[in-house]
Amino acid sequence: MPVSQSDHVRAFGESESAAGSPAIEARTNAINWTKVYADLDVQGWAVASNLLTHAEADDIVRLYHGERIFRSHIIMARHGFGRGNYKYFRYPLPRLIHSLRTTAYAHLAPIANRWHERMGKEACFPPEHAAFLERCHQAGQVRPTPLLLEYEPEDYNCLHRDLYGEHVFPMQIAILLDQPGEDFEGGEFVMTEQRPRMQSRVMVLPLRKGDAAIFAVNSRPMTGVRGDYSVKMNHGVSKIRSGKRHVIGVIFHDAL
Repeated sequence: MPVSQSDHVRAFGESESAAGSPAIEARTNAINWTKVYADLDVQGWAVASNLLTHAEADDIVRLYHGERIFRSHIIMARHGFGRGNYKYFRYPLPRLIHSLRTTAYAHLAPIANRWHERMGKEACFPPEHAAFLERCHQAGQVRPTPLLLEYEPEDYNCLHRDLYGEHVFPMQIAILLDQPGEDFEGGEFVMTEQRPRMQSRVMVLPLRKGDAAIFAVNSRPMTGVRGDYSVKMNHGVSKIRSGKRHVIGVIFHDAL
């Protein structure tokens, strides 16, 4: 008997206040966070390989054509963002995404505070994600920001920064859900770094299916001869030549 979209969503799971996904929590905790911290400090990004299994990635891709778990559908060309589509999840988030967001935040908050100190900003990120979200919500940033993106041939994403209000967590995660060279061609994840009075540096992140890119949202600190200073970071996706490419974006602050 065929499984309906609603049945699949129920099987995949939506989060409740105390619910979670132990497997993704364990995998997230097992990331080599010492290396992630070092890579973030040196280049503004890091890769955690095989964070999702291929089966989990396929399950999330199948969610894309549902409706009730999403709060909005964005067609990028209408807004000058590029070409392609993405959908923001509504609360409650799917269990896996809720658990990943909560668990990863706890590991990233210490480096977020160090980054803010080095850039001369207030070190203001509490150790638990729920406390940070409460701060966002008190400021009117109440709309969930995790999203699911779909790209088809000729689609691309312009360089941008995901800023949704006053409260911005300085790192986010993107997880590739399809296999380069098999499911799609092109579609490289690209970042640029703009240092003061210098030309931009371009970086292409090496991602395979299930890999997570952890990267700077807006700016990051860099050590110079006169101490630390801020560099601006942007990210985007190059043109898809063939196939389909899906990605989860996990942003830790909510939107106005």
